[in-house]
Amino acid sequence: MNGTTTAGPGNSRTASGPWRNWAGNVTSRPVREANPASAEELAETVRRAAEDGLRVKTVGTGHSFTSIAATDGVLIRPGLLSGIRRIDREAMTVTVESGTTLKRLNVALAREGLSLTNMGDIMEQTVAGAVSTGTHGTGRESASIAAQIRGLEMVTADGRLLTCSAEGNDEERAVFAAARIGLGALGVITAITFAVEPVFLLTAREEPMSFDRVTSEFDALHAENEHFEFYWFPHTENCSTKRNNRSAGPAAPPGRVSGWVDDELLSNGVFQLACSLGRAVPPVVPPLARIASRALSARTYTDIPYKVFTSPRRVRFMEMEYALPREAAVAALRELKAMIERSPLRISFPVEVRTAPADDIALSTASGRETAYIAVHLYRGTPHRAYFTAVERIMTAHGGRPHWGKIHTRDAAYLSGVYPRFAEFTALRDRLDPDRLFTNDYLRRVLGD
Repeated sequence: MNGTTTAGPGNSRTASGPWRNWAGNVTSRPVREANPASAEELAETVRRAAEDGLRVKTVGTGHSFTSIAATDGVLIRPGLLSGIRRIDREAMTVTVESGTTLKRLNVALAREGLSLTNMGDIMEQTVAGAVSTGTHGTGRESASIAAQIRGLEMVTADGRLLTCSAEGNDEERAVFAAARIGLGALGVITAITFAVEPVFLLTAREEPMSFDRVTSEFDALHAENEHFEFYWFPHTENCSTKRNNRSAGPAAPPGRVSGWVDDELLSNGVFQLACSLGRAVPPVVPPLARIASRALSARTYTDIPYKVFTSPRRVRFMEMEYALPREAAVAALRELKAMIERSPLRISFPVEVRTAPADDIALSTASGRETAYIAVHLYRGTPHRAYFTAVERIMTAHGGRPHWGKIHTRDAAYLSGVYPRFAEFTALRDRLDPDRLFTNDYLRRVLGD
């Protein structure tokens, strides 16, 4: 085994130190790192790692809270695999290099008069990292980012460059069915082709609403809006709702002052101070929550999609999210509220609720069922185990599926029971990576070995 090479295919070099994720809760020490500048260089990096007996993982911007990207072998950094390869206006697709961030993609598409149909609420992730972990937003008909994929290019364990789509041969269709959310277990993605559409306008309507009203009207709010989500503030009866719907315009972005107050001052600056205070002095959390839940005012604004779907998130936190059958969401949320109220827990972060339609991706959290997502957060550095354990107990009782990139304790035995196509995915993994070149401790737990 040779772990001391300082140069070579794919700009391989000895790792300069440990890698840490965005939240700071995951650290790994790879033997070496590679920064390939092309799919061919990446394929050579994979082949060489296999020859040296080293495992391979790719890391994006580190926004997963799980150790899904951690490795003690070769860590691939895809920063040089960035940018748009081509735009096909006849097919309405864009092909983008795997290390491109969602922010760069969205800005470039807007410049071309194009847009993704739906997206999550942050743009810092690489496209490959986002789709591999099942990143999603909220939507009545439009699903996760991965559901917008029309083609994939990836390097397999034998160093092959494989392209796949729903229109390919039998092998390519089988890989496409699974690899859109592949957890990094099937190969290393080098490029992704997304469906796009002409850029459009969304009108966002943000409005405070009581917990009882939101939960009693949840089905109607979901049915009446293209994109509906809400946040409940623990220790209060208050929620903040957001409804995004397509608009004929004209564009009317948030006012500079009001937008800064809501998005930067209240959601990041003051919120950071409140979280820091709550971590140091837990008894102040409930009164601070009551103040915070009343501070965000109602507002309406209209803009291009990525400026409406996404928001700045500068307060670092830990997160757990579960996907439930949509019909179970309100019951689970009420159980969560009752659990917090009878416990000594002091929760400074709001609970986020979103939805997604069923999709056909094997390990998508919305695979085969209408879905609601319930996400819980705690400020970084706050002990999270008691809260997350209690939340997970509620979610698993409703057949919940954990987000692949967020904290959970589930294993293959549990996951095979909540994913009807779990065996289909693991059988494909056995064919594509029989020697487990792309495995790590996390994948051993969630997929088995």
